[in-house]
Amino acid sequence: MSTEHINRRRFLSAAGAMVATGATQFSSFLSPAYAQNLVPTPSMRGGSNNYRPGAPIVERIGGGGFWMSGSVRRTGDGLALAGQRIQIWAHTTEGYENEPQSHGATLTDENGMFRLEMPQIVPAFGQPHGHLAYDSGEYKTVFLRPVMPSSKDTSLEAHFVLEQA
Repeated sequence: MSTEHINRRRFLSAAGAMVATGATQFSSFLSPAYAQNLVPTPSMRGGSNNYRPGAPIVERIGGGGFWMSGSVRRTGDGLALAGQRIQIWAHTTEGYENEPQSHGATLTDENGMFRLEMPQIVPAFGQPHGHLAYDSGEYKTVFLRPVMPSSKDTSLEAHFVLEQA
């Protein structure tokens, strides 16, 4: 594979051609550089409590009404990772975190983002919190246990930076 030096004139010429033709599939060519030197997300203490390997990929857990979302990136360059499996579970208004119906998984989109609707998280003891796991095998397994500031919140975010297994 050969690499070409892209000078300013060639870059501007190519960019002008894309704009003139309305080309949209090359938009990532003009995107900003990825973050450098991202370190891996460490597993959180208590994150793996009541973990169930192989929870099914679902459209929604239970009746919904609460959103768990976040992002998945790779260490070093921060590249967004598409198609990564994220498992989510919690103690909710519809069940305890150790029950199968309280578990589900989703996949990240082309931008490394995930979002899954679930029942409202409530505190079993202490502060309300959710559990998330990356456990697909290509990267090292990570368990997260983010805490919500208030049980009245209707969403919670968690972000993963994954290290090659």
